[in-house]
Amino acid sequence: MTAPATPQTDRWNIWAIAAIITVWFTIILGLIFGHIALSQIAKTGERGRGLALTAVIVGWAGVVAGALIMLFILIFGGLAISANT
Repeated sequence: MTAPATPQTDRWNIWAIAAIITVWFTIILGLIFGHIALSQIAKTGERGRGLALTAVIVGWAGVVAGALIMLFILIFGGLAISANT
């Protein structure tokens, strides 16, 4: 079952533009804006799906990278502390 086609417009989705800009400065806001944009674009057929999708992918990659860095710091920081005692 496929979703009904939405008419294409020449308008750009403002949330997609905001998402691609903010994801480079604040990952969480970029992710939120990107998901909002994808939802609206699916309903309205506005332009900017690529921008929104890029913001979401970059945002989630940043979240994963941040989590891995924190895990690295916790593991090796704990090992360094335990080695000194």
